Amino acid sequence: MHERQAMPALTVAAIGVVFGDIGTSPLYALKEIFNGHHPIPVTPDNILGVLSLVFWAIMIMVTIKYVLIIMRADNRGEGGSLALLSLVIENAKGNPRLTWVISLLGIFAAALFYGDSMITPAISVLSAVEGLEIITPDLKPYVVPITLVILSGLFFIQKHGTGAVGMLFGPVMVCWFAILGVLGAIEIAQHPSVLVALSPLYAIDFVVAHPRLSFLALGSVILAVTGGEALYTDMGHFGRPPIRLAWFGFVMPALVLNYFGQGALLLNEPAAIQSPFFHLGPSWALIPMVVLATLATVIASQAVISGAFSVARQAVQMGLLPRMQIIHTSGREEGQIYVPFTNWTLYLAVVALVVGFQNSSNLAAAYGIAVTTTMLIDTILVAFVMVLLWKWNLMVVALVVGSLLVVDIAFFSANIIKIPEGGWFPIAMALVSFTVLTTWRRGRRLLLDEMARQTFPLIDFLGTIGDVYRIHGTSIFMTSSKEGVPSALLHNLKHNQVLHERVVLLTVQTANTPFVNDLDRIYLHRLDQGFIRVIVRYGFMENPDVPAALEQCARFGETFDMMETTFYVARETVIPRIPGRDIAPWRARLFALMSKNATSATDFFKIPTNRVVELGTQLVL
Repeated sequence: MHERQAMPALTVAAIGVVFGDIGTSPLYALKEIFNGHHPIPVTPDNILGVLSLVFWAIMIMVTIKYVLIIMRADNRGEGGSLALLSLVIENAKGNPRLTWVISLLGIFAAALFYGDSMITPAISVLSAVEGLEIITPDLKPYVVPITLVILSGLFFIQKHGTGAVGMLFGPVMVCWFAILGVLGAIEIAQHPSVLVALSPLYAIDFVVAHPRLSFLALGSVILAVTGGEALYTDMGHFGRPPIRLAWFGFVMPALVLNYFGQGALLLNEPAAIQSPFFHLGPSWALIPMVVLATLATVIASQAVISGAFSVARQAVQMGLLPRMQIIHTSGREEGQIYVPFTNWTLYLAVVALVVGFQNSSNLAAAYGIAVTTTMLIDTILVAFVMVLLWKWNLMVVALVVGSLLVVDIAFFSANIIKIPEGGWFPIAMALVSFTVLTTWRRGRRLLLDEMARQTFPLIDFLGTIGDVYRIHGTSIFMTSSKEGVPSALLHNLKHNQVLHERVVLLTVQTANTPFVNDLDRIYLHRLDQGFIRVIVRYGFMENPDVPAALEQCARFGETFDMMETTFYVARETVIPRIPGRDIAPWRARLFALMSKNATSATDFFKIPTNRVVELGTQLVL
């Protein structure tokens, strides 16, 4: 009953957050197809053929692929490339080579998301503000400055949280989609013949009659489905039912009506191709539409920025990025976070894009490649889910995935030709992100191997400390390994020659699930000589809180008074080794730099700073 009552509110909220990106595509999709870098002649046959391509792209790429198939592949309710990666890895543990390939694919998909999240705010807000040019061409010089002011304001308010503003997201986007549908329906009512393009025969005829033109058109048709992957990424925030209800009951009909309305307008008035979206409404509504479009694009940008924060947190928890500052901006909503480094990196990239590309048409060339590559990887990953988790018949998997791959590859191929025109940017950003993610992952693995080689077996150690002087209180040694003696403990014993009465060896681990139940969070094992081994597990969507975890040890009979507890943390200094090691010298130096600038374990694990002793150690990589 409670879920039924919450459904309307969740559905409205989902409309505000999940569909912002795909909901602002009507601003520039048809305009780019007929008036972009590879323009299609504005003839009745071409208009109907393109509309049919757009409609069936939405049906296949979004409705069938994401809404009906991929959204079933949730990782304990969470979606997105990294959640899908964890799900597949969890079910492919017996095959190291397969796990390695899957890991690289998932990491690259996450890297592509950062390239996509840089372009979305730039192209969305820029395309909305360009409506000023329709009001009067004299305003054209002010488009870029106004866009920069709006985007700067958006990124600068992130540190204050978006809870209050977020309450407006749903109603504003409901209004946006309603107006999209109404404007399209009015135009269709005047030219109902445009509805024949709902038949796939028009798309097929267009492709057969104009193979080269249709191939070029696919590079821009993809703009109509950008943001479709967000339905899966944001699934954890709202759940499947509200997203599906919003899509089938409201968002998809509004989008289809608007695209076909623009098509009907072009059939009657080809000159409107300058901006078919803004020409849909009456002239008196132009200024309100520019304002509403700007609000909608800001909301779409906000959703992408918030998604980038979530991906950054997941990457940190999964060992793909160093520890970084993560600030909670709401005391009630656990998912509302702010990651300063990610925020300002995105901001600089978005400003560079707006200044460098100047208009939405130029940016459109850069947009499709990241989306098509992400969608292609998602199809491959979900194929493994079908086989490993769902246990589908291999013939069925081959038929379903093969069909989806044909469509994915067609769109991907059409966007490859746009690399010289701007498509290089998201690819370059993705490669940089991929290099950073894999370097940190590889470096941490080598670092842990090096620490394991230097460690002292715990059983042997406990047999040698019988005559060591013990002092009152508890010492907690943070260690990344659940085996052996932490280097910080050895350093402390060497220099101070004393041990506390109770010594806790504490390891924080990240599970392959978004969240970990409190009953499964703590593993506690009592050893000899007052030593205790504690393992604390968190999901990749959770933020570690060591003091809070220690309070849960009370159910095992162990309580901790922070005033009588001292935390010992090792601060590793990584020294790049000469060539010949398992990692390239430049990557070793990059890893050392990242390690040096990582947020301290004290801050990341929320340990009271006045109860911490840091002990330095050098490790050669």
